[in-house]
Amino acid sequence: MNKLKTLLRLIGVVQLILGIGFLVAPSAFLVLMGLSASVPDNNYMFGMLAARFLAYGVGMFAIARAPEENRFWINNMILIQVIDLAAGLFYTFTGVVNFMNAVFPMFNATLFIVLLWLWRPKLAENPV
Repeated sequence: MNKLKTLLRLIGVVQLILGIGFLVAPSAFLVLMGLSASVPDNNYMFGMLAARFLAYGVGMFAIARAPEENRFWINNMILIQVIDLAAGLFYTFTGVVNFMNAVFPMFNATLFIVLLWLWRPKLAENPV
């Protein structure tokens, strides 16, 4: 279970970095990631997105304390990573985002999906 707890904390750190970047300096953060700077009014939406990154980032540390009791939230993070990967693939293959700008986040999403799936707590079996 220690490897799962470490993974959950790592994912929490990633979420916190994304949250801080999108909250404090969204346009600069986008440029740092190789994307176009946002127009100023889009930063409002990035602020709301940051709230979710930050809340889930902190939540991952709480989940890591008791993964067995938080299978639902671990499954939700798997879903988030699946959607992240699908978005990355869509925007890369449609030519909107350069492959080199998307490869690292897509690799992370794939890695997190696989490891969370393999290491998540198993459902308790009900003996009949």
